[in-house]
Amino acid sequence: MMHPVDTVKTRIQSQAILSGSQNQKSISQMVRSVWAADGLRGFYRGVTPGVTGSLATGATYFGFIESTKKWIEESHPSLGGHWAHFIAGAVGDTLGSFVYVPCEVMKQRMQVQGTIKSWGSILMKDNICVKSNLQMYGYYTGIYQAGSSIWREQGLRGLYAGYWSTLARDVPFAGLMVCYFCCLILYFPNFLCILVIF
Repeated sequence: MMHPVDTVKTRIQSQAILSGSQNQKSISQMVRSVWAADGLRGFYRGVTPGVTGSLATGATYFGFIESTKKWIEESHPSLGGHWAHFIAGAVGDTLGSFVYVPCEVMKQRMQVQGTIKSWGSILMKDNICVKSNLQMYGYYTGIYQAGSSIWREQGLRGLYAGYWSTLARDVPFAGLMVCYFCCLILYFPNFLCILVIF
């Protein structure tokens, strides 16, 4: 549902790479630009890798939280309680990132491309001139073609571009999220009832 917002964010962030100009488009200008160049389809480019990555990561993340927490509490009783929750969330997110990061790389590249028509004319679109020393990649028709193309041209390094920075951002968040959620349930048991109602 929020993929179009993510597409606008990704395109705004990639403007400086695609153009020599430092003039950034505003959110409303970028929305109009995507609509004019690609229509509704442009807002949903990359949705398949995005959904695939989210589903696989969610399944891995939630699948490992309980087993990791139980293992920590049994093998290292001193790390029980909040630490067990934090570590379980961090481990779950780290394992999920093996699928999430390549899907995120494919999603972002497809979002930047838009439709084949706009990607083919990117040199002239909106007075954007691609920097001369920049190597661009070919148009991706779907998730499989994007993944195999990145693998063929850049190997694991291309598929896992930004892996360590993604872990630095997501692992502490995942650990804290599990820790805080478990604290809410422990100290405010009616909180879960309220969530279910809404």
